[in-house]
Amino acid sequence: MHAIVVGAGIIGLSTAWFLRRSGAAVTIVDPAPISGATHAAAGMLAPAAEVAWGQSPLYPLMRASAELYPEFAAAVASATGHDLGHSYAETLVCAGDRADLASLRELTALQQANGFETTLLSGSTARELEPSLGPGVCGAVRIPGDHAIDPRRLSAALLSAVSDHLVTQRVTGLVRSGQRTCGVDLGDGGRLEADQVVIAAGAGCNEIIGAPSLPLREVWGEVIRLRLPESSPPLLTRTVRGLVNARPIYVVPRPDGELVLGATSREDGRGGLNAGGVHRLLQDGERLVPGILDAEITDITTRARPGSPDDVPIIGRIDPGCVISTGYFRHGILLAPFGGRLTAELATELASDSGVTCDEDCEWLPAGALDAVSPERFTTPAHIRPPDTDLNFTAPHATTARSRS
Repeated sequence: MHAIVVGAGIIGLSTAWFLRRSGAAVTIVDPAPISGATHAAAGMLAPAAEVAWGQSPLYPLMRASAELYPEFAAAVASATGHDLGHSYAETLVCAGDRADLASLRELTALQQANGFETTLLSGSTARELEPSLGPGVCGAVRIPGDHAIDPRRLSAALLSAVSDHLVTQRVTGLVRSGQRTCGVDLGDGGRLEADQVVIAAGAGCNEIIGAPSLPLREVWGEVIRLRLPESSPPLLTRTVRGLVNARPIYVVPRPDGELVLGATSREDGRGGLNAGGVHRLLQDGERLVPGILDAEITDITTRARPGSPDDVPIIGRIDPGCVISTGYFRHGILLAPFGGRLTAELATELASDSGVTCDEDCEWLPAGALDAVSPERFTTPAHIRPPDTDLNFTAPHATTARSRS
């Protein structure tokens, strides 16, 4: 089987990885590989810390992907010889004041109710673990199962493993034979054909003529990368996340000494760096970890993350020759093994069009996962509509796809 993967961010590349491992020939099409949201991402593998109110369909997906990560990362590192910056250090989620601590207590109860291992600590105990925490930190949640990886290193390794057929062009449209996608049109006027097309172009999916219009939104955020002098001892040994005046903040230490500071989120449609966002990151970061102000800023980046209305990815077949995988919002790095494997299995029909013949190869899927990510949950005229009369949206219904628990 020959598959075209449109998009060379973390989801497109992880999908290509799993397609290649299944024996498929893969062509990746992207005018600027690894330059979108993946380039800016901090890389927290944090299924527990990412638990949020009202997003229960995400919890089993995040847990499943975190369980896939050790084998996935080890296989990529072994195949490429790349250091992925994979850290198994735990995470501390800190409270900037008493009101923030009350919020953390409520969130901890939700995490524990959903089976995640978390422990509430006093501020002094947290500072014993991480002496660089600020004096105002009045409590923290210890999460041993939340880790981190360097997305730039991981995506570069994946690209090196699957880039035998890389086309640096923009996909302008889908090519169809009847109601089946059979290829893509390129910005230079060229055309590529394949047995299957995977659209993993983030928010850019809606710019492809012939693809269904999806309810995607662009969520922008600033990320600052810093580095202390080489002579300085490590500032942190764990990922530190937190709330400061109810605003989220994180500082992720890399094994090579880099620090990644982020957590802003805005939907203003402005692609440039937001001065207020950068200011708040430094101000809130100093509140939790004062020593970051001694570091040199090496990079400030902003990118748009593709979000769906319910913040759950959109993964599914849109016609017999095309699968779509987008809408990962801030969870793209964490969900890369899950999204890449599921999308590849849909494309190779290990998860079949009928949705009823998943065999033991799909036992890794959580119960209800296909329904949770199905594009069909948005198949109303206001959400998804066929772009023309030739393409009827007939994504496979997944209600009976997985009855196992």
